[in-house]
Amino acid sequence: MTSRTPAVVFGTALAGYLAVGLTLSMRFGYMLGDALSRTSAAQAVLLSRDPHVSAIGFIFTPLTALAQLPIVAFASWWPGITRWNISGIAVSAVFMAGAVVMIHGICRDRGLPGRYCLLVTVLFAVNPMIVFYGANGMSEAGFLFCMCWAVRRLIRWVGTDDVHDLVLVGIALALAFLTRYEGVVPIALTAVLVAAVTALRRGRVHWKEMRRRAILDAVLVAGPGAAAFLVWITTSWLITGEALAQLSSSYGNAAILAQSGGSSGDLLSTGLFSLAAMIALGPTLAVSLPLATVLAIRRRDLEFLVAPVLLGGVLAFQAASYITGSTFGFLRFFVCAVPLAAVVAVQLFPAGPDLATRRAGAYRRNRPALPALRSVAAAGVVLLCALGLPITGWAMVQPSLSSQQYALGALFDRNPSADDPRAVAARRIIDSFSTERRLASYLDSQDLPEGSILVDTVYGFAVVAASEHPTRFVIPSDLDFTKILNDPATGGVRYLLTVPNEGRGVSDAINRRYPTIYDNGAELYPLVLEVPNDGADQPNWRLYQVPG
Repeated sequence: MTSRTPAVVFGTALAGYLAVGLTLSMRFGYMLGDALSRTSAAQAVLLSRDPHVSAIGFIFTPLTALAQLPIVAFASWWPGITRWNISGIAVSAVFMAGAVVMIHGICRDRGLPGRYCLLVTVLFAVNPMIVFYGANGMSEAGFLFCMCWAVRRLIRWVGTDDVHDLVLVGIALALAFLTRYEGVVPIALTAVLVAAVTALRRGRVHWKEMRRRAILDAVLVAGPGAAAFLVWITTSWLITGEALAQLSSSYGNAAILAQSGGSSGDLLSTGLFSLAAMIALGPTLAVSLPLATVLAIRRRDLEFLVAPVLLGGVLAFQAASYITGSTFGFLRFFVCAVPLAAVVAVQLFPAGPDLATRRAGAYRRNRPALPALRSVAAAGVVLLCALGLPITGWAMVQPSLSSQQYALGALFDRNPSADDPRAVAARRIIDSFSTERRLASYLDSQDLPEGSILVDTVYGFAVVAASEHPTRFVIPSDLDFTKILNDPATGGVRYLLTVPNEGRGVSDAINRRYPTIYDNGAELYPLVLEVPNDGADQPNWRLYQVPG
């Protein structure tokens, strides 16, 4: 291992994820809605008819979309950047490559021999779930990077007591929250863990003397995340009137869940799904976690606690959210099981020499001198990691476990048999947003002025993202959207792009203002075009003309 190794690891992983992502998007047209909606939000900030930073929206936390801005800025020259979600793919590839580097760093910090360090890193990097989410523009990549960064630095801090490590943990967790809302969970759990470790650094008998230092350390690590949370909800409240739009907005997750028919399944079925998802993504944990726990107790190794507390805490939160009906049963919500399995496997190896650090704290813990793992045992650990890959790959193409990924198994089946409903359904998932791209091309071909098409981005984000002329659309982030919605003709609108007033369509602003518009044009506007949708769970579109 040399000083250039992390750069090589990063570059190799980045190239691989970019290649997979661009192939899925531009060759197969396979994109996920949440990823494309974030790209559309970034597009609204820079390229809409009313560009402003708050157009990023407050349903999702902003980091994934904000990171796309430098790339989306070039979409005015090459619209394919947003049409094919290239900016989102690039950002997720960078983040996931960073997560791979963090796993590699955890291996090196543990003192693994070079070959085992490389093997564990590669096995993490090529995990099917890691590859897919490093290549599709979703926020999971950014979240995993921040979590792996926090785990690495907190493991180091347990041994070094270096305040620099603790500060970086706080920054990483703050960024994790700005990537996904569940980032609040590891912030709270880390504060508790840090306080406990600090309080006990001089032993149980002296814990009272360490209370002030423990509180200071907890505040230091939780402060950035708490500040990010407060700034975010305050900004959201000042601009939208809703502090937590994800929960209270008609566009938020709670509303989407209700519009989709609510949570499915009882306590037993949702609990079993959560357990199955964690086993599918971290199958080796059933063996490695108990074994690593026993070894950590024997070695008095506090470093082991970090990954189960941070990553395991996120998994527990996701399971509880699904069981209580607060979210959907998506396999991706349990993706933290993948790095957890990798880090726990690394913890099976005895810790190496004391870590080099910028400034060791007063209570640095010296690592005990332990014999290296025997070659057979070390090879067994690596083999255990490898055995998990086919299990995860198999789970990803099972509709019962992976409603969003199972279509990957049908990528090369361009014309599925009508007698195979699963293949037909998978093909429709792959074809999601193909209709929206054709509709965008049709609208682009019309000689229309700026602000001539009124559309809500509940479903319309895919049309706007695919358009070469995003300024032709009046969208909810435009400051004059409500005024134009109330009087489209006076606002210069020529067309209304509508979706059925059912399911998620009930939250569409045009449907809320004109409840019968999809059925009969609200008896005001003539129908120009009806477009059946080829994609799964996507609406049939109707285009109405505004008399002028």
